[in-house]
Amino acid sequence: MATLGNPQNTIEILKKYDFMFQKRFGQNFLIDTHVLKKIIKSAEITKEDLVLEIGPGIGTMTQYLCENAREVIAVEIDKNLIPILTNDTLAEYDNVTIINEDILKLDLNALVQERNGGKRIKVVANLPYYITTPIIMGLFESHVPLQNITVMVQKEVADRMQAGPGSKDYGALSLAVQYYATPYIAANVPQNCFMPRPNVGSAVIRLTLHEEPPVQVKDEKFMFALIRASFNQRRKTLVNGLTNAAELNLSKEQVQAALEQMGLSATIRGEALTLEQFAELANLLV
Repeated sequence: MATLGNPQNTIEILKKYDFMFQKRFGQNFLIDTHVLKKIIKSAEITKEDLVLEIGPGIGTMTQYLCENAREVIAVEIDKNLIPILTNDTLAEYDNVTIINEDILKLDLNALVQERNGGKRIKVVANLPYYITTPIIMGLFESHVPLQNITVMVQKEVADRMQAGPGSKDYGALSLAVQYYATPYIAANVPQNCFMPRPNVGSAVIRLTLHEEPPVQVKDEKFMFALIRASFNQRRKTLVNGLTNAAELNLSKEQVQAALEQMGLSATIRGEALTLEQFAELANLLV
Protein backbone atom coordinates (compact mmCIF):
# COMPACT_ATOMS: atom_id res chain seq x y z
CA MET A 1 0.00 0.00 0.00
CA ALA A 2 1.38 3.38 -1.03
CA THR A 3 1.61 6.13 1.55
CA LEU A 4 -0.19 9.22 0.36
CA GLY A 5 2.13 11.88 1.78
CA ASN A 6 3.94 11.50 -1.55
CA PRO A 7 2.30 13.64 -4.32
CA GLN A 8 2.95 10.98 -6.98
CA ASN A 9 0.96 8.35 -5.06
CA THR A 10 -1.87 10.83 -4.49
CA ILE A 11 -2.05 11.60 -8.23
CA GLU A 12 -2.12 7.86 -9.08
CA ILE A 13 -5.02 7.18 -6.70
CA LEU A 14 -7.03 10.14 -8.02
CA LYS A 15 -6.46 8.97 -11.63
CA LYS A 16 -7.33 5.37 -10.81
CA TYR A 17 -10.75 6.43 -9.49
CA ASP A 18 -11.30 9.32 -11.94
CA PHE A 19 -11.76 11.52 -8.90
CA MET A 20 -12.85 15.11 -9.52
CA PHE A 21 -12.30 17.74 -6.82
CA GLN A 22 -15.59 19.19 -5.60
CA LYS A 23 -15.50 22.93 -5.20
CA ARG A 24 -18.58 22.87 -2.96
CA PHE A 25 -16.72 20.68 -0.45
CA GLY A 26 -13.63 22.92 -0.48
CA GLN A 27 -11.32 19.94 -1.05
CA ASN A 28 -7.55 20.41 -0.72
CA PHE A 29 -5.53 17.27 0.01
CA LEU A 30 -2.29 17.40 1.98
CA ILE A 31 0.79 16.15 0.13
CA ASP A 32 3.60 16.86 2.59
CA THR A 33 4.87 14.20 5.00
CA HIS A 34 6.56 16.74 7.33
CA VAL A 35 3.25 18.52 7.89
CA LEU A 36 1.44 15.21 8.46
CA LYS A 37 3.98 14.17 11.11
CA LYS A 38 3.71 17.60 12.74
CA ILE A 39 -0.08 17.25 13.03
CA ILE A 40 0.21 13.81 14.67
CA LYS A 41 2.82 15.18 17.09
CA SER A 42 0.76 18.31 17.88
CA ALA A 43 -2.36 16.26 18.55
CA GLU A 44 -0.32 14.07 20.97
CA ILE A 45 -1.87 10.88 19.57
CA THR A 46 -1.12 7.69 21.51
CA LYS A 47 -2.14 4.03 21.29
CA GLU A 48 -4.73 4.72 24.02
CA ASP A 49 -6.65 7.22 21.88
CA LEU A 50 -9.86 7.14 19.94
CA VAL A 51 -9.46 9.79 17.23
CA LEU A 52 -12.29 11.36 15.26
CA GLU A 53 -11.09 12.59 11.89
CA ILE A 54 -13.34 15.04 10.08
CA GLY A 55 -12.88 15.10 6.31
CA PRO A 56 -10.35 12.31 5.63
CA GLY A 57 -10.39 12.98 1.86
CA ILE A 58 -8.52 10.08 0.24
CA GLY A 59 -7.10 8.98 3.60
CA THR A 60 -3.70 10.70 3.61
CA MET A 61 -3.80 11.72 7.27
CA THR A 62 -5.97 8.74 8.21
CA GLN A 63 -3.11 6.35 7.40
CA TYR A 64 -0.89 8.21 9.88
CA LEU A 65 -3.66 8.27 12.49
CA CYS A 66 -4.29 4.51 12.14
CA GLU A 67 -0.57 3.86 12.71
CA ASN A 68 -0.53 5.97 15.89
CA ALA A 69 -3.97 5.67 17.53
CA ARG A 70 -5.94 2.81 19.06
CA GLU A 71 -8.97 3.48 16.88
CA VAL A 72 -9.97 6.03 14.23
CA ILE A 73 -13.46 7.12 13.17
CA ALA A 74 -13.26 8.97 9.84
CA VAL A 75 -16.32 11.02 8.84
CA GLU A 76 -16.43 11.97 5.15
CA ILE A 77 -19.28 13.88 3.49
CA ASP A 78 -18.33 13.14 -0.16
CA LYS A 79 -19.72 9.73 -1.17
CA ASN A 80 -17.30 9.61 -4.16
CA LEU A 81 -14.40 9.23 -1.71
CA ILE A 82 -15.86 6.26 0.19
CA PRO A 83 -14.78 3.55 -2.35
CA ILE A 84 -11.22 4.97 -2.38
CA LEU A 85 -11.03 4.81 1.42
CA THR A 86 -12.77 1.44 1.84
CA ASN A 87 -11.26 -0.52 -1.05
CA ASP A 88 -7.88 1.07 -1.36
CA THR A 89 -6.08 3.54 0.89
CA LEU A 90 -7.45 2.27 4.23
CA ALA A 91 -8.21 -1.34 3.24
CA GLU A 92 -5.27 -2.71 5.25
CA TYR A 93 -6.25 -1.10 8.56
CA ASP A 94 -8.59 -2.89 10.95
CA ASN A 95 -8.76 -0.01 13.46
CA VAL A 96 -10.70 2.46 11.30
CA THR A 97 -14.44 3.03 10.77
CA ILE A 98 -15.50 5.14 7.79
CA ILE A 99 -18.79 7.03 8.08
CA ASN A 100 -20.29 8.77 5.03
CA GLU A 101 -22.13 11.61 6.73
CA ASP A 102 -22.19 15.36 7.35
CA ILE A 103 -20.36 15.90 10.67
CA LEU A 104 -22.86 18.61 11.66
CA LYS A 105 -25.70 16.05 11.54
CA LEU A 106 -23.98 13.27 13.49
CA ASP A 107 -24.77 12.56 17.17
CA LEU A 108 -21.17 12.63 18.36
CA ASN A 109 -22.03 12.25 22.04
CA ALA A 110 -23.75 8.92 21.27
CA LEU A 111 -20.79 7.84 19.11
CA VAL A 112 -18.25 8.64 21.87
CA GLN A 113 -20.41 6.83 24.44
CA GLU A 114 -20.63 3.75 22.23
CA ARG A 115 -16.99 3.61 21.06
CA ASN A 116 -15.08 5.12 23.97
CA GLY A 117 -17.32 4.62 27.00
CA GLY A 118 -17.92 8.39 27.16
CA LYS A 119 -14.19 9.05 27.77
CA ARG A 120 -12.60 12.06 26.08
CA ILE A 121 -11.49 11.73 22.47
CA LYS A 122 -9.15 13.70 20.21
CA VAL A 123 -10.28 15.33 16.97
CA VAL A 124 -8.06 15.87 13.92
CA ALA A 125 -9.29 17.63 10.80
CA ASN A 126 -8.22 19.29 7.57
CA LEU A 127 -11.42 21.27 7.13
CA PRO A 128 -12.82 23.22 4.19
CA TYR A 129 -12.19 26.78 5.29
CA TYR A 130 -15.73 28.05 4.75
CA ILE A 131 -17.07 25.63 7.36
CA THR A 132 -14.22 25.62 9.92
CA THR A 133 -15.90 27.87 12.48
CA PRO A 134 -19.37 26.18 12.47
CA ILE A 135 -17.74 22.76 12.94
CA ILE A 136 -15.40 23.83 15.76
CA MET A 137 -18.16 25.78 17.54
CA GLY A 138 -20.54 22.84 17.04
CA LEU A 139 -18.05 20.52 18.77
CA PHE A 140 -17.65 22.96 21.67
CA GLU A 141 -21.33 23.81 22.12
CA SER A 142 -22.57 20.22 22.02
CA HIS A 143 -20.13 19.45 24.86
CA VAL A 144 -18.72 16.33 23.20
CA PRO A 145 -16.08 14.88 25.60
CA LEU A 146 -12.88 16.15 23.96
CA GLN A 147 -9.22 16.35 24.99
CA ASN A 148 -8.11 18.44 22.05
CA ILE A 149 -8.96 19.46 18.49
CA THR A 150 -6.05 19.75 16.05
CA VAL A 151 -7.13 21.38 12.80
CA MET A 152 -5.70 22.79 9.64
CA VAL A 153 -7.28 26.20 9.17
CA GLN A 154 -6.75 29.35 7.14
CA LYS A 155 -3.78 31.20 8.63
CA GLU A 156 -5.80 34.32 9.45
CA VAL A 157 -8.43 32.22 11.26
CA ALA A 158 -5.69 30.63 13.40
CA ASP A 159 -4.41 34.14 14.21
CA ARG A 160 -7.93 35.22 15.20
CA MET A 161 -8.40 32.19 17.45
CA GLN A 162 -5.39 33.02 19.58
CA ALA A 163 -5.54 36.85 19.44
CA GLY A 164 -5.74 38.88 22.65
CA PRO A 165 -7.54 42.17 23.50
CA GLY A 166 -6.55 45.29 21.59
CA SER A 167 -5.23 43.53 18.45
CA LYS A 168 -6.94 43.79 15.06
CA ASP A 169 -7.46 39.99 14.95
CA TYR A 170 -9.25 39.93 18.31
CA GLY A 171 -12.98 39.36 18.08
CA ALA A 172 -15.95 37.12 18.85
CA LEU A 173 -14.14 34.02 17.51
CA SER A 174 -11.09 34.63 19.75
CA LEU A 175 -13.30 34.88 22.83
CA ALA A 176 -15.48 31.88 21.93
CA VAL A 177 -12.46 29.63 21.31
CA GLN A 178 -10.63 30.81 24.44
CA TYR A 179 -13.72 30.27 26.60
CA TYR A 180 -13.63 26.56 25.70
CA ALA A 181 -9.96 25.88 24.99
CA THR A 182 -6.32 27.01 24.99
CA PRO A 183 -5.21 27.66 21.36
CA TYR A 184 -1.66 26.92 20.19
CA ILE A 185 -0.43 27.42 16.62
CA ALA A 186 1.77 24.38 15.95
CA ALA A 187 2.83 25.13 12.36
CA ASN A 188 2.34 27.48 9.44
CA VAL A 189 1.72 25.59 6.21
CA PRO A 190 2.45 27.06 2.76
CA GLN A 191 0.11 26.61 -0.22
CA ASN A 192 2.39 24.15 -2.05
CA CYS A 193 1.72 21.48 0.62
CA PHE A 194 -1.75 20.88 -0.85
CA MET A 195 -3.34 19.54 -4.01
CA PRO A 196 -4.97 21.55 -5.51
CA ARG A 197 -3.14 24.59 -4.16
CA PRO A 198 -5.41 26.80 -2.04
CA ASN A 199 -5.34 30.59 -2.54
CA VAL A 200 -4.39 31.27 1.09
CA GLY A 201 -1.76 30.21 3.60
CA SER A 202 -2.77 27.71 6.27
CA ALA A 203 -1.85 26.87 9.85
CA VAL A 204 -2.18 23.88 12.15
CA ILE A 205 -3.76 24.92 15.44
CA ARG A 206 -4.32 22.76 18.51
CA LEU A 207 -7.20 23.65 20.83
CA THR A 208 -6.77 21.97 24.22
CA LEU A 209 -10.10 21.88 26.03
CA HIS A 210 -10.35 23.42 29.49
CA GLU A 211 -11.39 21.06 32.32
CA GLU A 212 -13.52 23.96 33.59
CA PRO A 213 -14.36 27.24 31.77
CA PRO A 214 -11.88 29.97 32.80
CA VAL A 215 -14.77 32.26 33.79
CA GLN A 216 -18.06 31.63 35.59
CA VAL A 217 -21.14 33.05 33.85
CA LYS A 218 -24.78 32.87 34.87
CA ASP A 219 -25.92 32.60 31.25
CA GLU A 220 -23.46 31.40 28.58
CA LYS A 221 -25.80 32.23 25.67
CA PHE A 222 -26.31 35.79 26.93
CA MET A 223 -22.56 36.35 27.29
CA PHE A 224 -21.95 35.25 23.69
CA ALA A 225 -24.80 37.44 22.42
CA LEU A 226 -23.14 40.32 24.28
CA ILE A 227 -19.76 39.50 22.71
CA ARG A 228 -21.20 39.28 19.19
CA ALA A 229 -22.98 42.63 19.59
CA SER A 230 -19.73 44.22 20.86
CA PHE A 231 -17.88 43.29 17.66
CA ASN A 232 -20.70 43.67 15.10
CA GLN A 233 -19.79 47.34 14.69
CA ARG A 234 -16.17 47.46 15.77
CA ARG A 235 -15.83 51.21 15.37
CA LYS A 236 -18.66 51.94 17.80
CA THR A 237 -18.29 52.23 21.55
CA LEU A 238 -19.38 49.25 23.59
CA VAL A 239 -22.37 51.22 24.93
CA ASN A 240 -23.64 51.92 21.39
CA GLY A 241 -22.90 48.41 20.15
CA LEU A 242 -24.87 46.79 22.96
CA THR A 243 -27.82 49.20 22.94
CA ASN A 244 -28.18 48.87 19.15
CA ALA A 245 -28.48 45.06 19.39
CA ALA A 246 -32.22 44.30 19.30
CA GLU A 247 -31.76 40.77 20.69
CA LEU A 248 -30.20 42.12 23.91
CA ASN A 249 -32.88 44.69 24.74
CA LEU A 250 -30.53 46.83 26.89
CA SER A 251 -30.79 50.54 27.66
CA LYS A 252 -27.86 52.98 27.56
CA GLU A 253 -28.31 53.61 31.29
CA GLN A 254 -28.03 49.89 32.12
CA VAL A 255 -24.83 49.43 30.11
CA GLN A 256 -23.23 52.64 31.42
CA ALA A 257 -24.08 51.72 35.04
CA ALA A 258 -22.54 48.24 34.60
CA LEU A 259 -19.35 49.68 33.05
CA GLU A 260 -19.10 52.23 35.84
CA GLN A 261 -19.42 49.46 38.42
CA MET A 262 -16.51 47.68 36.68
CA GLY A 263 -14.42 50.87 36.72
CA LEU A 264 -14.47 51.13 32.90
CA SER A 265 -14.96 54.23 30.75
CA ALA A 266 -18.31 54.78 29.00
CA THR A 267 -16.39 55.31 25.73
CA ILE A 268 -14.56 51.94 25.83
CA ARG A 269 -14.77 49.65 22.77
CA GLY A 270 -15.49 45.92 22.85
CA GLU A 271 -12.04 45.03 21.55
CA ALA A 272 -10.45 46.36 24.78
CA LEU A 273 -12.29 43.90 27.08
CA THR A 274 -10.85 40.57 28.22
CA LEU A 275 -12.91 37.38 28.49
CA GLU A 276 -13.04 37.91 32.29
CA GLN A 277 -14.46 41.42 31.78
CA PHE A 278 -17.09 40.20 29.30
CA ALA A 279 -18.13 37.53 31.84
CA GLU A 280 -18.39 40.14 34.59
CA LEU A 281 -20.37 42.48 32.32
CA ALA A 282 -22.74 39.65 31.32
CA ASN A 283 -23.31 38.73 34.98
CA LEU A 284 -24.14 42.38 35.79
CA LEU A 285 -26.55 42.79 32.86
CA VAL A 286 -28.33 39.42 32.70
